[in-house]
Formats: sequence, C-alpha cells, structure tokens
Amino acid sequence: MKLLALNLIAAAFLAGGASAQVSPADSTFAPASPDTLPQTLATIPAPAPSPPSKIFYGGSVMLSFGDVDQIGIYPMIGYKLSPKLAVGGKIGYEYLSYDDIDQSSHNYGAGVFGRYLFIPQLYGQAEFQLVSYDLVTFSGDSEREAVPFLLLGGGFIQKLSPRTSFFTEVLVDVLQDDNSPYDDWEPRISLGIGVGF
Repeated sequence: MKLLALNLIAAAFLAGGASAQVSPADSTFAPASPDTLPQTLATIPAPAPSPPSKIFYGGSVMLSFGDVDQIGIYPMIGYKLSPKLAVGGKIGYEYLSYDDIDQSSHNYGAGVFGRYLFIPQLYGQAEFQLVSYDLVTFSGDSEREAVPFLLLGGGFIQKLSPRTSFFTEVLVDVLQDDNSPYDDWEPRISLGIGVGF
C-alpha cells in the first residue's frame, strides 16, 4: 500500500512538472514576432526636415558697351526677409575701356540692394553702389574718385535646379553723378548665377 502511495505521488509530481513546462513560443526569451516589429519601429520619430535656407549667394558679370565699354564681376550674398522680399550686398571689380581717348582703368566698389519678387521668374531691384573709379582725362592723366550710383530696374530668373538659378538684370542709374563714366540713362546689363534664389 505504501508502495502504491509513493508511486501515485511520484506520478503526480512528474505529471505536474510536465504540465508546468512552457513552450518556446510562450517563453519571454523567445524572439519577437515579425508582426510586432513595424509597431516598434513606428514609435521612433522621423527626423524633422530642415527649414529652407533664407540665405542666397552667387555672382554676376556686368557688361556695358558704348562710349565706355565695361566688364564687371560682382560676387553677392543676400537674405530673404520674406518669400518675396530680400536684401543683400555686393563687392566688385570693373574694367573700363574709353573709346574716345584709347585708355582703360581698373575700378572697385561695393553695393547694397533690395529686391522684390513679383512672380517666381520676375523681380524688381533698387541698388546703391559706391565705386572707386580711376578717372582718365583727355590729356591721359588719371585721378581716383568715389562715384555713387542709384540703380533701378529688374531682372528675370530661370531655374536650373531646385536651388540654382540663372538670372539677368537691367538696371539704370538715376543719380547721374558728374563723375559717372556712363552716358545718361545708359542701361547696365548683368548676367549671373545664384544659389538659393
């Protein structure tokens, strides 16, 4: 009888141990189900897109032909105050050739400008420049003089890529300083490349 009772206790213990085993699928050490992976990855926030830059830069080549032929190079940098309004500055170098006296001069200067975008391809511009000119007299002598310009006009923008544009602008000096080497109301044409326009 005692043997039977011991056998029943041992059988109950073995049966209980077998029923207490956990299958690998129920184990906490089992790998996560593929269905739970997308939910886990979805909780990781995506990086926020960076805001568009308000700074633009580039440069232009200025060409003017008449009694005075001019080639100028003007690097520039600007800042967008709003999607339509921008301000900026330029520095520059100009080479002038005077047809009347067969002389040339090298000049340098700087300017500030304001620009208003009417439509994505067309803008108006006002620009103040102060240029140090090596003024050549009819006798062949020269003297350096700071000449102010107030240029008004506009330009046309053609996108080359999402961030790069080709532009051309036509500006006219309205100050007409006595030392200006240009004829009255002679247009000044610039061609350039800009990044971030």
